[in-house]
Amino acid sequence: MSPRITPLTETEPGPSSHRLAWLASGPAGEPLGSAFLRLFDREEQRHLAELELSVHPAERRGGVGTRLLDVALAAAEAQGRRSVLAQAEQGSPADLFLAARGFRPVLSLIYARLPLTDADPAALDALAGRPCPGYRLTEWDGTVPAALARTYADARRAMDDMPMGDTDHGRVVWDVDRLVAAAEAVARRGDLLHTVAAVDTADGSVVGFSELVVPGDGRGDGQHYGTAVLPEHRGRGLARRMKALSIRRARERHPELGGLLTDTADGNAPMRAVNEALGYLPTHRSVEHRRDL
Repeated sequence: MSPRITPLTETEPGPSSHRLAWLASGPAGEPLGSAFLRLFDREEQRHLAELELSVHPAERRGGVGTRLLDVALAAAEAQGRRSVLAQAEQGSPADLFLAARGFRPVLSLIYARLPLTDADPAALDALAGRPCPGYRLTEWDGTVPAALARTYADARRAMDDMPMGDTDHGRVVWDVDRLVAAAEAVARRGDLLHTVAAVDTADGSVVGFSELVVPGDGRGDGQHYGTAVLPEHRGRGLARRMKALSIRRARERHPELGGLLTDTADGNAPMRAVNEALGYLPTHRSVEHRRDL
């Protein structure tokens, strides 16, 4: 029997996107799977949608995933999207499912974890405190301080040349309002955002940043959101220093935190080297798939 597909409504859209959702259920109403389609609302990414699709292992190969996929793709096309992205662990059933249904791999990601019990506080202090002429590190919780907001927004272009393969991801344009909205979104869900930034002492401008989000209860694992340095300030070890200070603060503030998670494009050799030097251990690889509509 074909599963019943029920559309759901997201109660609160994000600062730059909203989601559509569907639940697949069986004859007795039992849940079989779900699909979430994130639709980006800002002009530079309005061509794009991101799909998360999940089917209970016992219900696979029964058409549930295909039904959910068909509904989500139809919605994306109706919304005028030209590309749909979906991520799956390399070699997993989801990876094979996407490849068999018109998606093509466009980016390989390496996921890694740093067990905080393995991090050496003295080594982190030495690295974070190592002099770097012309620069200083600063940090804040939540929303960026007003005095740094404009140059921090400008520094977000440091992510523009991050390897993205053929994802058709578009160029994300940041301004102060977007920074504030993103920080507020993290706070609303109860998580803690901590940012370390590198500042050019010549003019006081932010030239690099490293963001870490920690669960509100200080347990489980934290997640690095982004670490980047403007091209004209690279080659001075700023990324490693910022990330070292971020790790140090996480250890100090959250003694029950288990580890820190990060993901890096396979082709991003400099950031992979930073992670390896700081003790991050690879856990798995994931593949970003794209389907054109």
